[in-house]
Amino acid sequence: MSAALEQWLQARWYGGERPGLGLRALAGGYRLAGALAARGVVSIRVGVPVLVVGNFTAGGAGKTPLVIALARWLLAAGRRPAVLSRGHGRRGKGPMEVQAKTPASECGDEPRLIFEATGVPVFVDADRVAGAAAAIAAGARVLVCDDGLQHRRLARDIEIEVVDGARGYGNGLLLPAGPLREGPRACDFRVVNGDAANGVARPGDWTMQLAPQAARALDDPARSRALAGFRGAPADAVAAIGNPARFFAMLQAQGLALRTHPFPDHHGFVAVDFAGMPGPLLMTSKDAVKCRGLGLADAWDIGVEAELDPGFYEALARRLDALATAAGGPDARA
Repeated sequence: MSAALEQWLQARWYGGERPGLGLRALAGGYRLAGALAARGVVSIRVGVPVLVVGNFTAGGAGKTPLVIALARWLLAAGRRPAVLSRGHGRRGKGPMEVQAKTPASECGDEPRLIFEATGVPVFVDADRVAGAAAAIAAGARVLVCDDGLQHRRLARDIEIEVVDGARGYGNGLLLPAGPLREGPRACDFRVVNGDAANGVARPGDWTMQLAPQAARALDDPARSRALAGFRGAPADAVAAIGNPARFFAMLQAQGLALRTHPFPDHHGFVAVDFAGMPGPLLMTSKDAVKCRGLGLADAWDIGVEAELDPGFYEALARRLDALATAAGGPDARA
């Protein structure tokens, strides 16, 4: 999707502009196609707990930072996790396990980032059931699906919805008239990312904040710089994520003056994309994994950490232990 088309749609989904009859007719076709696709789908259980982290809207709501936080927590708890992803934006289509030297172009930017950030096994496969089988064969005892609320063939035990606290469900219409992939339904956990506005948060929701981390140089990740060090002169901020405005606002809240450069989600960067940007270049971690080999000078990776109430993890641990007990095991670490 081009940046111009994406901006045009966003104005209708979230900006108060009314979608025309053409978009509404296409949304009706989308609804019908979804209903037909769901007929006869048999959900397949794979013998280990499956957690799905997703959202009902198109575009970024904060799924990947939450997947990273969950994978780290599961790993620290000795639960032997693996992450499943479709690898949006990658060149190939074959199944693969992300390795230390797998480029983002082959596995996808999000799988590459998750692998680097967690060290847990990450399996990329458009067939999630096949990906699950490969992960289990490699020793995984709990699976985390990055996205996939709409993929029903792989049975899931726990669904976690992530909601953008500022944008919510937008105009509440289905694609392409609105941002919804499907009508919202109840999930086991509902996580609201950021400060909620306009009644987005509900009783029982869990809150999540994305905390910016120190910048890391693209040419030497061991070299870091506090965000405050970029104050005093404009910087070029680049984002090819579902909601670039959130990244820009986060940096501006740190007192940075920015020239902002939004790109379409999963954009495959080339060096010419950065022409006319004097820098310093500040980008998301999801973009940094695609840009390290481009020879960019004064370029920096701005990571975020998902901060959740400890009660969220306690509630999730109880659910996992209950699943293990129901399956006849002492806990989920067997």
